[in-house]
Amino acid sequence: MKDVYILGIESSCDETSISIVKNGNVEIATTVLTQMDTHAKYGGVVPEIASRMHTENITMVLEDLLNKTDLQIEDVDAIAVTYAPGLLGSLLVGIEFAKVLSMVYNKPLIKVHHIAGHIYANNLVKKIEFPTLALIVSGGHTELVKMNDDYDFLILGTTLDDAIGECFDKVARVLGLSYPGGPNLEKLALNGKKSYDLPIPMNNNELNFSFSGLKSSVINLVHNEHQRGNEINREDLAYSFQDVAIDEIIRKTKLAIERTRIKRLIVAGGVSASKYLRGKLEQLCEEMNVDLSIPPIKYCTDNATMIACAAYPLFLKKEFSNLSLNGKSQEYFFKEDVNKK
Repeated sequence: MKDVYILGIESSCDETSISIVKNGNVEIATTVLTQMDTHAKYGGVVPEIASRMHTENITMVLEDLLNKTDLQIEDVDAIAVTYAPGLLGSLLVGIEFAKVLSMVYNKPLIKVHHIAGHIYANNLVKKIEFPTLALIVSGGHTELVKMNDDYDFLILGTTLDDAIGECFDKVARVLGLSYPGGPNLEKLALNGKKSYDLPIPMNNNELNFSFSGLKSSVINLVHNEHQRGNEINREDLAYSFQDVAIDEIIRKTKLAIERTRIKRLIVAGGVSASKYLRGKLEQLCEEMNVDLSIPPIKYCTDNATMIACAAYPLFLKKEFSNLSLNGKSQEYFFKEDVNKK
């Protein structure tokens, strides 16, 4: 079978990225241009600025990518692009660019869900073997999923309210940390200790998650201490929050491993860049003799490499899109009923 080269495009938020990947697991070249410094001035991503910067940058990103490799667009077999979820204006820049490349160079167009990209980034580490458990931890997702095959998912547990990444960002904001909140909270926690007694979320034997109560407890604690004129130990509170939140992830993951008896675990999503989470997962999987796969940190944050990886199984199935493809700011990736076992 001849090698398959897929050009992936990612523009769902504040990174403009284009990549070429061979056979869904070999990165040929990737360029990522981040807007983080620009949006940090505003305390978060400004959608209008993000889409405008994508428009200004995307052709330069493609040119930089092609300068890194001997391949040209004529040499790739398909064009893949993130279509959901994300900032609609940002998504549309990548989608329209992908459509133009598809039409001009007569290449199949493949739409990729952003979360699928995070999952299939694991193929860059080693080929995903089935069945496997997948832990998805991001700004919009917290799920435990059983994968029986490519794009064959069964939800075991999901978040009932805030996702883990969203909770981290909101707590970081309460602590006065700048954008991006999650990584800055982890840095702050390095100098802290567990001195605040915070509630354990969803303290039961279900596989679902809930973080809104924990988030509200931190917000109320900070507010009440300020009202009393007391100083908050930000390092200790950051550590205490992180410890409880991550422990919930670890506890539910352990339950899923015990119930399914699956000895493979892949981790996906931006929060998987957390060194604290990685350390706890490595410890858990070593204790339970589970094969653990987490992509390198550069593939955990938004990038086009993961989009090209996720497009490969769709290419083999010939699941192509036409030029009417549109972006969706919100589209839940997993369709299965959480109660189905």
